Amino acid sequence: MRVAAVCGAAVVTVVAGMAPAAGAMGAPDADLAYHGTADMVAGRVDVRFTPHNHGPGAAPESAVRIRWSQPLADRQTLPAGCARAAERVVLCRVGALEADGVGERVGLRVRLRGAPTEVLLEFDTVWSDGAVDENQVDKNQVDENRVDANRGNAQGRVLVLDTGDTYHF
Repeated sequence: MRVAAVCGAAVVTVVAGMAPAAGAMGAPDADLAYHGTADMVAGRVDVRFTPHNHGPGAAPESAVRIRWSQPLADRQTLPAGCARAAERVVLCRVGALEADGVGERVGLRVRLRGAPTEVLLEFDTVWSDGAVDENQVDKNQVDENRVDANRGNAQGRVLVLDTGDTYHF
């Protein structure tokens, strides 16, 4: 019970002040994407990525949700700005991103429960304080005259095998 309370408090700290993007009508369009690498050895997964905002608008505050296809081990040491949100979910604050801007690199190491031979990681933006990533808004809410050249990049996936090889996304 204590672990759940600590995890809950950490999630509140990570996302404090952030609002869901899906309801933000009339906000500037921000095109967020995450580029990086991941590798796995004996159930330990190292993930390093850099957030990018391809614009045209700024994203004053944003966070990325990383979903794991395998459950995480109960005890994790995560970097500042990251918190475990569920058995298979980690949230990381990426902060403000100017249009055509690059955020600070995020690096985390997690341990998976057991020793799976593969894990699928899924990345998506879950908050953008007033900015809208067109990829995550209902199509009926998007201005038909705007075209997102990178439709779909806000939701990345990478399959990582337990080989020690580096996989890029």
